[in-house]
Amino acid sequence: MKIKITGKELKITEAINDYVEKKMDRIDKYFENAEAEVTLRTEKNEQIAEISVVTANGEKYRAVTEDKDMYASIDKDIDILEGQIRKTKTKKEKMMREASIKNMETNDVKHNEVENEIIKTSYYEIKPMHPEDAVLKLQEIPTHNFLAFINVETGKVNVVHKLKDGKNYGLVEPEA
Repeated sequence: MKIKITGKELKITEAINDYVEKKMDRIDKYFENAEAEVTLRTEKNEQIAEISVVTANGEKYRAVTEDKDMYASIDKDIDILEGQIRKTKTKKEKMMREASIKNMETNDVKHNEVENEIIKTSYYEIKPMHPEDAVLKLQEIPTHNFLAFINVETGKVNVVHKLKDGKNYGLVEPEA
């Protein structure tokens, strides 16, 4: 990593220079070719450190902190930059992982397209009840879209189902 250290109203000593280079190793491990600009300055009683990092692919990271101690200010900047870099890296990895999962899903669907076959069987307990009671029972289970039951009035199997409007229900009865 190329590091340019500048002091404004402050002389950059060998100790400060070595400290910055040592601390920048924590940032350097994330990138192959990156450039960093470190500006150190004093305003009144505050020691201000500003670090900007530009990566080879154009990403920019920047941190500015102030403290009574220059070394503490540099440490805070490094922590901030490292957090920014990790956050960006995590976002990228998550996007790549989600994109690959989506590709896998679309490939799986293409290879495993099954048509006109029963691919799942569900078993339900059918109880005798009134259609109104069936609607109440269906409302108790928000994950279900229908409920099969024996209609007490007719003695036949009926189905109550949620309509697309999400507010009303339909009743399916066999003829005669």
